Amino acid sequence: MTDEHGSTRPEEDAARLGLVVVGEAAALQSGDEAALDASEENIRETVDGMVDQPLTPRQEEVVQRLASAGGTLTAGLSGALAAQTGRSVDDVLEGAARSIVWQERMAAEHDRRAAELDDGLPEQHDDDQRRTSGDQRQRSGEDTRRDTEESADERRRPGSDER
Repeated sequence: MTDEHGSTRPEEDAARLGLVVVGEAAALQSGDEAALDASEENIRETVDGMVDQPLTPRQEEVVQRLASAGGTLTAGLSGALAAQTGRSVDDVLEGAARSIVWQERMAAEHDRRAAELDDGLPEQHDDDQRRTSGDQRQRSGEDTRRDTEESADERRRPGSDER
C-alpha cells in the first residue's frame, strides 16, 4: 500500500488496471508459467499501490480473481479477433494496450484543457478541443489500419517470419 493513489487521476488508475489485464491476457496466451506468476504478482502490486488501506485476505482474493477473469476474457476475445482478421494475438493485444494508453492520454489532455478553461481562457478553446479530439481519434484509427495492413503485408512476403 502506498500513497500513490492520492496523486493519480482515476483515468491513470484505470489505464494501469487495463494494462494489467492485457498483461494477464498475454501471459495466458503464452502459456508460460513464469509469465503467469509474474502477471499475478503485477496484479497484486498494482492494486496494492491503489488502495487506501490494506485489503482483507478475501478482498485481495476477489480482486485477484477479477483481474484474472478480465485477462481470460481479454485473451479469448483477442484470440477470436486475431483468427478473424488474420493477425497474431500478440498484435491484437499490443493494439489493446496502445488503445488504453491513448485513452488515458486523451483524458489527461481533456483535464489539462479543462484546467486552462477554469483559469479563464476563451470559450473557443472548447471548440478547438472537440476538433482536436476528433482529429486524434481519426489519426488513431488510421494508425491502427496502417499497422494492420503493414503486419498483414509482412506476413505475405516470401521469407517473412510467421508468428
